[in-house]
Amino acid sequence: MKISFVIPCYRSENTLSSVIEEIENKMKTMSGYDHEIILVNDCSPDRTFEVIKDIASKHDNVKGLSLSKNFGQHSALMAGFHYVTGDIVVCLDDDGQTPADEADKLISAVEAGADVAYARYAHKKHSFFRNFGSRVNDRMTRIMLGKPKDLHISSYFAAKRFVIDEITKYTYAFPYVMGLVLRTTKNIVNVDVNHRNRTVGESGYTFGKLMSLWFNGFTAFSIKPLRLATGAGITFAVVGFVYGIYTIIKKIFIQPPELVTGFSALMSAVVFIGGMLMLMLGLVGEYLGRVYISMNNSPQYVICEKTGAFEQTEVADEH
Repeated sequence: MKISFVIPCYRSENTLSSVIEEIENKMKTMSGYDHEIILVNDCSPDRTFEVIKDIASKHDNVKGLSLSKNFGQHSALMAGFHYVTGDIVVCLDDDGQTPADEADKLISAVEAGADVAYARYAHKKHSFFRNFGSRVNDRMTRIMLGKPKDLHISSYFAAKRFVIDEITKYTYAFPYVMGLVLRTTKNIVNVDVNHRNRTVGESGYTFGKLMSLWFNGFTAFSIKPLRLATGAGITFAVVGFVYGIYTIIKKIFIQPPELVTGFSALMSAVVFIGGMLMLMLGLVGEYLGRVYISMNNSPQYVICEKTGAFEQTEVADEH
């Protein structure tokens, strides 16, 4: 059986070599398995791709890809998925926090019958900001994508090849791997693994990148945000109608000595409702904009350079 490891790489010049060494050492202890490693440089501003080239020169089972600009982690994964040849695909991070030496637990879970096995961490060692983002993302996937409440999603997972093949059929510009997995299969399990402290650098996820990731999940795989907007519109319409009836009854039957309209209350209502309308229009515009971009065939990723086992394959094809 062959295992394909796919690793998106960004600002990992100081950590990537140790991750590869850990994978190699682990695979030596697992008899009966062949493996390959696909490293995808997501246009990292440091020497990450030079490190990938050096690793590929020392290991004939390493393939290196370099993207022409920073497309994001999920696009980098999609790029790697198109070049896997293994029966099981394992995805992990490049910073060493996801323990490569516990990949056998995920592989065993898939071999036992699961289509996808996600790592579950008892104690996550991410920063407060990253953990908060993960909690929001978990809630979002539960509400918008129908993720089971007891299923924990992480960037460290193993999947059968048919799942990856189905994911790569998605060709639009905004991939969201978690959503693609959830729409492909429900046979997903969790496997408990350790989570390590970051030893070098800091997370590449900024607030802007997390917001972009959430919007991908909102707009690419669910229309629930539009339904929520419709529900909010109906609610405001009903409240406005009832309040109008109340005002008429009060004017006719109660007949106060003078009916003073509160300017502050009126302005608050106008500003609030106006803000909600703008939010709903912006949400609709987000959907339309993504449809427009997809119609223009905007790419998920652009590969500008390959290295490692790719070069060996091309030379063999020439001969």
